[in-house]
Amino acid sequence: MSKKTYDNKEFRIHNKSDKPDNIVKKENDIYMACEAIQNELPSFLRSYFSYLKGNVLPMTRLAYLNDIRFFFNYLINETDLTQAEIIKDISSDEINKIVSQDINLFIDFCRKYIVDDGETVTVYENSNPSLARKKSSISVLFKQLYRDGIVEKNITDGFDPIKVAKPGEREVKALQDDEVMIMLDAVSNGKNLTSHERVYWEKTKLRDKAILVLFITYGLRLSELQQLNVSSFNFSRGEFKIFRKRGKESIMPLNKSVTLVVNDYLKNERNNVIIQNNAHEDALFLSLQGKRITERAVRDLVKKYTSIALNTTRKSGYSPHKLRATAATSLIGRGNSIYDVQALLDHEQVTTTQLYAKHKMNVKRDLVNDMEWELERTDDK
Repeated sequence: MSKKTYDNKEFRIHNKSDKPDNIVKKENDIYMACEAIQNELPSFLRSYFSYLKGNVLPMTRLAYLNDIRFFFNYLINETDLTQAEIIKDISSDEINKIVSQDINLFIDFCRKYIVDDGETVTVYENSNPSLARKKSSISVLFKQLYRDGIVEKNITDGFDPIKVAKPGEREVKALQDDEVMIMLDAVSNGKNLTSHERVYWEKTKLRDKAILVLFITYGLRLSELQQLNVSSFNFSRGEFKIFRKRGKESIMPLNKSVTLVVNDYLKNERNNVIIQNNAHEDALFLSLQGKRITERAVRDLVKKYTSIALNTTRKSGYSPHKLRATAATSLIGRGNSIYDVQALLDHEQVTTTQLYAKHKMNVKRDLVNDMEWELERTDDK
C-alpha cells in the first residue's frame, strides 16, 4: 500500500498485483495527469479520450492530451475561431467550422512562439519531429470527431506534410568501443572531471558506474533503469527483473561485470545514504538526498560522462537513449543475431534493430583512409 496527496487529500494505491509499488505509482501518476487534462477539455471529446486510452501507450496519451490542450489555448489566445475564454467552454460548433488551413497555421505557429509569464519571456522552438507529433495529435482528434459526427468533414487530408527523416536516413549516434572504455575510465578514476564535479563524484562514483554499465550492457530505456529496485535483483539466480512498456515484465540475466558493479555500489556506497522515507527504501539508485534518483539526474550524469568520452562539451554529451544505441551496435558488431538483439532491447519490429546493423563501426573511417590522395601524391615525389 502506498499513498500520495492530491488536492490536499490522501490518495491511496492499493496494489494487489505482483508489480512493485513504484511501478504502479508511476503508472498511476501518468493516469492521473491524463485525467486532470481531460477535465480541462470540452466534454464532446469523450470519445477521443476513450480512443487514446485504449490504443496508445500511457506516455503517448499524455503527450497527445498536452498537444490538444495547447491547441485549444491557441484557439482562445491567438485566433478569433472561438468566443470562449476557457478551454472547457469551446463548443463543438466552433470546432466544426475549423478548416485544414487553420490547422496548418497552428503548426506554423508552433515552429517558434513566445510565452510571457509576466516575469520571464521565453522563446520556444519545435523541430520537425515535434511538429509531426503535434500534427498527429490533431489528426487523430479530427478523425475521431468526424467518425462521431461532431464535425461534418474530415479535414485531415488538407494538412500540410511535414518532412521528417525516415529512420533509415538518420545517422545512428552511438559510442564506439574505445569511447566506452574512456567513459568507464572517467567514472572509475574521475579523469577529466572539474574540481566541482569531483566533489560529487567522490560520493556517487559507484552508483554512476553501475548506471552506465547497465545501460551499455542491456540497452535499457531510461524509465526502465530509473525504476529499478534492490528487490529487482536475484543474485543467487543470476538475474534481475525490469518492467517494459505496456506493463511487460522481462527477466534479464546478470553477467559478471554487472554483478560486480551493482554489488560494489550496494555494499560500499548505497549503504551510506540516509533514505528519506519508506517510499524510497527499495529504490536501487538513490540521490544524495536519499530519494529515488530522477530521470533528469540520470540524463545529466550520462551526458557528463559521454561528453568526456567524446571529448566535447557537457551540453553536447549523449543521452541515455544513445547508450541504448551503443549497446545495440556493439552487440551486432560482435556478430550477434539481429533477432537476439531485438529480444534483448525489446524492439517491437526487427526493422528497428536492423537500423543498428547498418551502422558499421569505423566503416566511413576505413573507406576514407583508403583514399589518402594527398599523402599518396607526396609519397610519389
